[in-house]
Amino acid sequence: MADKAPRNNAHCTIPDDTDQSTYRFIIVAAKRARQLQAGARPVLPTSSKKPTVIAMEEVRRGLVKYSLTGDAPEALQPGAVL
Repeated sequence: MADKAPRNNAHCTIPDDTDQSTYRFIIVAAKRARQLQAGARPVLPTSSKKPTVIAMEEVRRGLVKYSLTGDAPEALQPGAVL
């Protein structure tokens, strides 16, 4: 059996940042992938043709700007009693 080099799947990993939510990362990357599929140009040069891979890399590097909308849950609002 020939020794194979391990595949580098770093481009497919979800960041383990405690300040960022995994759910938020997935939602932002999915919305960016839809923009790319609709014809938006990638922000960074890439050899990949897959919009999901490009979108995940852009979000991971902080190149996609987003803002949080909606009200915060009651437990997270200032002055809320748990």
